[in-house]
Amino acid sequence: MGQGDALVRIVEAKEATPAELAITACNSGILAAPADLLFELLGKVGCDNAKGEYYLTDIVGLARCEDRSVRVAFAPEADFQAPNSQAELAEAEAAYQRRLRTALMEGGVTLVAPETVFLAWDTQIAAGVLVEPHVVFAPGVTIETGAVIRSFSHLEGAVVRGGAIVGPYARLRPGADIGEDAHIGNFVEVKKVKVGKGAKANHLAYLGDGSVGAGANIGAGTIFCNYDGFDKNDTHVGEGAFIGSNSALVAPVTIGAGAYTGSGSVITKDVAPDALALERGPQLEKPGWAAAFRARKLAQKARKS
Repeated sequence: MGQGDALVRIVEAKEATPAELAITACNSGILAAPADLLFELLGKVGCDNAKGEYYLTDIVGLARCEDRSVRVAFAPEADFQAPNSQAELAEAEAAYQRRLRTALMEGGVTLVAPETVFLAWDTQIAAGVLVEPHVVFAPGVTIETGAVIRSFSHLEGAVVRGGAIVGPYARLRPGADIGEDAHIGNFVEVKKVKVGKGAKANHLAYLGDGSVGAGANIGAGTIFCNYDGFDKNDTHVGEGAFIGSNSALVAPVTIGAGAYTGSGSVITKDVAPDALALERGPQLEKPGWAAAFRARKLAQKARKS
């Protein structure tokens, strides 16, 4: 019960008078006091009450009896929920998420289906960003104006620059830095890689530790082989380079600016700028083999039946 911003006492419902029960303010459970005074007052708390319990909140009344100044601060109930079960914790999280989403939309962010987007306490999304349904922002994410985050993507510890497109079904891990107008497409994972302006990794790739230069193209199925079982090593793809589909770049390795790697290659050595690197066995062809194989198998099956 308060007078202005001065607090008279905090009382349990069973101990309250009818007039006190009419007060709608509730104690959040947060108290602040000088440590020496707090312990002095706690030593004076008794249990002469309806429940025979020690109420820590009695220190307010004790302080007032000693003519000490006690003040109260009011805040919305939603800011001081105290969950006592997993169900109540989920309700508190839902309320928190609603506030975060509302603040973003009021700031100019487009959330197509806001109830499906989950945010961290420090998520920073600039006005003009479009976020499609079913996106999760873990801690440490910054999205700049004009970026698009498509459905079913998961971002953590990452920066997405203006005009970039991420997803759908993309995963950005800590250290991912996606440059302006870059594209990170479906089922692409990026970890601790700086992706340059306008670079593209449109589908089915793992980029871990290193860099991708501006305007480079990462083909489907490309893997940065960054871990040897003990250490992480870097892969650097130069500006304008073209990495053929299903390439494995075994770190440490550097692909020069404008260079190409042939599809299906395992690249273990640095590639010079504007060069073509190929690593694959020769293709063999046996004329008529497939037809003979089918005929033999059909004959075997006929004999068994």
